[in-house]
Amino acid sequence: MTASGEDGDEYEEEEDDEEIILRTQQEREEKEEGDVAQCSSQLRFDYSVGNLKCCRQVLHGIPMDATDVSENSDITAFISLASYDQWFSLHPSGWCPPSRYKHAAEIVNEKLYVIGGSRNGRYLSDVQVFDFRTLKWSTLSLKVDNDSSELEKINLENAFPAVAGHSLVKWEKGLLVVAGHTKELSDNVTVWSIDLDTNNCSLVQTNGKIPIARGGLSATLVGSKLFLFGGEDRKRQLLNDLHILDLTTMTWDEIEIKNTSPAPRFDHTAAVYADQYLLIFGGSSHSTCFNDLHLLDLLTMEWSQPQTQGAYVTPRGGHASTMVDENWYIVGGGDNMSGATETIILNISKFVWSMATSVGNREPLASEGLTLCSTMIDGEKLLIAFGGYNGKYNNEVFVLKIKPKEPIRPRLLQSPAAAAAAASVTAAYAIIAATNEKNNSRKNIDDLNSKSNHESAQNDPDSLKAETKILKSRILEVRDENSRIQARIDELNISHTELLKELQSVQSQLAAESARCLKLETNIAQIQKSLVSFSSLENELELLRHQKSQMEQETVDAQKQRSGGVWQWLSGTTQNSEQ
Repeated sequence: MTASGEDGDEYEEEEDDEEIILRTQQEREEKEEGDVAQCSSQLRFDYSVGNLKCCRQVLHGIPMDATDVSENSDITAFISLASYDQWFSLHPSGWCPPSRYKHAAEIVNEKLYVIGGSRNGRYLSDVQVFDFRTLKWSTLSLKVDNDSSELEKINLENAFPAVAGHSLVKWEKGLLVVAGHTKELSDNVTVWSIDLDTNNCSLVQTNGKIPIARGGLSATLVGSKLFLFGGEDRKRQLLNDLHILDLTTMTWDEIEIKNTSPAPRFDHTAAVYADQYLLIFGGSSHSTCFNDLHLLDLLTMEWSQPQTQGAYVTPRGGHASTMVDENWYIVGGGDNMSGATETIILNISKFVWSMATSVGNREPLASEGLTLCSTMIDGEKLLIAFGGYNGKYNNEVFVLKIKPKEPIRPRLLQSPAAAAAAASVTAAYAIIAATNEKNNSRKNIDDLNSKSNHESAQNDPDSLKAETKILKSRILEVRDENSRIQARIDELNISHTELLKELQSVQSQLAAESARCLKLETNIAQIQKSLVSFSSLENELELLRHQKSQMEQETVDAQKQRSGGVWQWLSGTTQNSEQ
């Protein structure tokens, strides 16, 4: 069949697709947003007895073929197939735990521990474990530690109480379950310990100023101290108090803040940076949700609200977060109307917000009450999300592979002027390199198109379809490369802007210091002049003192002379009388 026939029409359509690479960046972004809205780019992994199968849904309108993985594969196979900064879900064969939200989770030794939560208005008391090597769920059977005298005060139907809205912290050889809403009418915060070596569960005896019972709090570990902030008590009163539990002595202490604390809230998130700064983000009250960021200096115990830049972050509560290096990842949550679909990042060193990726409105990750943990498996840094509620309860395990980033020298180790100059040069070279790479990509595609046009007249329709598939693949690769280049340019521009601002700030400080030095020099000159005058005054004072001394001496001598004359006169008078 000739090129002007049916095959020719199909080829003409492919030429239109190839022209996408020549469109402006704005048109490409609109096209990609439309594609993402129509289809989810999440990876979904299913495996059955005999093989593992990796299927990817339509991405940018181009279907990806399924990939078969051998039955001996584990999480390594999934990680190697996954794209960076994209969520994919793990669907293990066999049994899965009940769906839930407002649970707590932590990762220890490549195992995800999920404790408690809420489902259909009932609190849960189970401990579920997901092994990333076997990709299977199991239930951890806890044993009650009979040595705990406090157990007599609590009526337990199971080894561990049903709880929701609590916090989970890794400590020594096990886990600590802190606070939360329970059916037991405890007036104060309780702390449970789970030994992962023996599976023993015990109620920890604490002392000091124990905080009142609450749920929806945040508990952040800094060294050997646990910082507890906010939450909601049994009477639904919102809290914004700060307590510290010393895990070495199990003693509570309430901290007095020197300035204004964040507004009372619950279902917020917290993180620690550099073992010195406690960060609080978002949360809910009874009438609204927050998107504010608060920072507590643990040395001075003073709250502040740092100014942030970058992407706008919508208010949310019930979200989850985890710190990876200097990046704070936040996923999920909602504002009582809809779930938050974007996974956002706060760079703590620059206080710049950015968006890592996003999901559909009805996806499980756009939920409230989910958990987010971070871990490293096979050299890859991963985010692990589980559970949540978005109109239905979820029990899927989602994984995001974090894209490695080039190390950046700390700002404190480089001068502002040098940093700004280096950033400018780097940005310029990056733009030139991106332009050259884009031109090379276009040239390669043009060469492929020319070659395809030359051979299409001689090949059959099957060969033409194969060439078409290759062209589509190349177009997708160029798109992805352009997106990465643009992201890098945006990052360099932000860094350049920040460094320029820092340079201007330092220059302003330098000018202020120069003015201050000049003023000090003027004051010193005036003081020196005053000192000269003071020396003259001292000389005059000394002269006056000398004159005074002379006058006093003359007065004394005169008095002596007058006194001697009187006695002589008296003596002479007496002698005359006798005669």
